[in-house]
Amino acid sequence: MNCRTTLASWQALSAASEQLKEQHLKTLFEADSGRFDKFSRQIPGVLFDFSKQLINDSVFEQLIQLAKETDVTSWRDKMFSGEKINFTEDRAVLHVALRNREASPIYVDGVNVTEQVQAELEKMKVFTDRVRSGEWTGYTGQAVKDIVAIGVGGSNLGPQMVTEALSAYSDGKLNVHYVSNVDGVQLAQVLKKIQPETTLFVISSKTFTTSETMNNARSAVDWFLESAQDKSAVAKHFVAVSTNLEKTRAFGIADENVFTMWDWVGGRFSLWSAIGLPIALYLGYETFVEVLEGAFEIDTHFKTAEFEHNIPLIMALLSVWNTSFLGHTSQAILPYDQALHMLPAYLQQGEMESNGKHVTFNGQTVPYTTVPIIWGMTGINGQHAFYQCLHQGNVIVPADFIASVEPQVALGKHHDVLLSNFFAQTEAMMAGVDESQVRAELTGKGKSESEIEQLVAHKIHKGNRPTTSIILDKVDAKAVGRLIAMYEHKIFCQGIILSVCSFDQWGVELGKGLASNIEAELTNENISHEHDSSTSGLIAYYKQNRNK
Repeated sequence: MNCRTTLASWQALSAASEQLKEQHLKTLFEADSGRFDKFSRQIPGVLFDFSKQLINDSVFEQLIQLAKETDVTSWRDKMFSGEKINFTEDRAVLHVALRNREASPIYVDGVNVTEQVQAELEKMKVFTDRVRSGEWTGYTGQAVKDIVAIGVGGSNLGPQMVTEALSAYSDGKLNVHYVSNVDGVQLAQVLKKIQPETTLFVISSKTFTTSETMNNARSAVDWFLESAQDKSAVAKHFVAVSTNLEKTRAFGIADENVFTMWDWVGGRFSLWSAIGLPIALYLGYETFVEVLEGAFEIDTHFKTAEFEHNIPLIMALLSVWNTSFLGHTSQAILPYDQALHMLPAYLQQGEMESNGKHVTFNGQTVPYTTVPIIWGMTGINGQHAFYQCLHQGNVIVPADFIASVEPQVALGKHHDVLLSNFFAQTEAMMAGVDESQVRAELTGKGKSESEIEQLVAHKIHKGNRPTTSIILDKVDAKAVGRLIAMYEHKIFCQGIILSVCSFDQWGVELGKGLASNIEAELTNENISHEHDSSTSGLIAYYKQNRNK
């Protein structure tokens, strides 16, 4: 497959980007009073406004043409039908099957995976109901009070982000804690808060060999057995999400308490599966289903909406435009809702692990940037931290601003104050403040001409900083499902448009392999590997000083 730069639409966009770099968003709004109506879209529960992106009619048309020329429709159909579009690992990509609420058949290697998903969801429901009702008891006969979810990467970020986002809806029956870092500090802090007799551990690892997860799991078992003094009690307090029954049995987990995964689900797209068990346990199975339903709504929209109105596709095209054409190498995710405080970290993994690639489908080196650096935090906190750079720095950082019409918790005028900042920041980033405005402001404050000359350059804000505004009705379970699915399909479209495989992660695998080899060196004096002088020196320093 040829590099995308040979496409007519790509070349037209390259030429347009040079022209648009000389334009200012403020003048685009002044020239077109209907710009908001033209460049915003609404679907149930979501307003998506991209009118503050540096595009015009012609650029938007060419972006849509780029999607057509890169055959997004065909690739989308392949994904939903179970074709093995993860070609470097010969796997289907079917996180959409996990939330297929119409239960239509989807086949992989002749097997209807929809039936498998339905069976696993039913197993999750039965188990969740048993734990939450108090029917499931520990080795002393007491009901569960605390859930400890042990996993890393996709096995952690998705469930934790969702439970944090929806914690306002918890009925308080159970507490949930997450352990992902192999640094013992995190596990130790969690263990201080819980009692072994009333704690259920959920160990999530597809292979049940992930180093960080299994080290944490073994330490959790050691802590538990200090009280239980009976290895058979492990089966009452540890369950797993894994495909490796041999390993889970050896660990002491009964087969009926192992929830399965499939190789057609990537970790960073897996919260819809049994990896989401902590969500169901904490919030109730019905709430977990609502998250699935919200995502399914977006799946339907993505499959059926025309390109010009297809929100996930437009999100992807804007990212490609900003990154590969305008040269903006990072993107901020700025939720104006405390419930979504983990969303930037979640999307950081989702997008950068998916599309942080340097070769095309056919192995050619790409001549363009494939993915921006994704980062961010809650908007109000960011305003008092890094927004100075967003407004006046000599880098331009496109940003997604995310808010809701209705707050999860209504408290006085708090939400109006919050949203006033949301609206003000996107307006300021678009319009900026020019020299004449600064001079008028300073004159109005009684500043002398010499004082004005001294200050004017420092107070100019150039504006022209592209933003997208996403407004949800309310951050509830369906809204969270919708929002995540929008970004998932954005990531898919980016990969297709840029000709990179979004569903492998060989860079992650490289790090795992190297760490495994060095771990053997650190724990066995008879093992050594050849390294560069820096790595050898660092290892030697650590080994010499760790027991002092």
